[in-house]
Amino acid sequence: MVRNRYLGIACLLFVVAFAAYGYAQTEAAAAAVKASPALVGELSKQMGATPEQSAGAAGALFGVAKSRLKADEFSQIAGAVPGMDSLLKAAPAASGGLGGVAGLSQLGGSAGGLASATQAFSKLGLSPEMVSKAIPVLTSFVTKSGGANVGSLLAGALK
Repeated sequence: MVRNRYLGIACLLFVVAFAAYGYAQTEAAAAAVKASPALVGELSKQMGATPEQSAGAAGALFGVAKSRLKADEFSQIAGAVPGMDSLLKAAPAASGGLGGVAGLSQLGGSAGGLASATQAFSKLGLSPEMVSKAIPVLTSFVTKSGGANVGSLLAGALK
């Protein structure tokens, strides 16, 4: 009887933690939409996605770029994108964890980078083909706001 009670409590805690994670992801996406409305709006338009999905998608791809670039290179990209921290937090966890970009960063190296982005897009309810639609939008935005060199850094990181 005691064992069943502990099992029931453990299940309840799991459900509460999962619900809290979903709420936190929704809050992070909403904050990212507000922090970077021009980028998120253009991405939503081009992908036919909701602003929250677009914020998470941008965060996932910026997470890949962050994992592939040196810190000073990524800081140039971050400087060209308003609300970069919010966008990175809006990215869904890559594999099994509850950690947003942390999961993406672990997979972000050569083999896992764009594969982790497609996984994140799937968690957002977006098809994997949307990755190839999102990259030029992000690159164009960064080029316009940060210059051609910064846009090239991002494009190179997302190849």
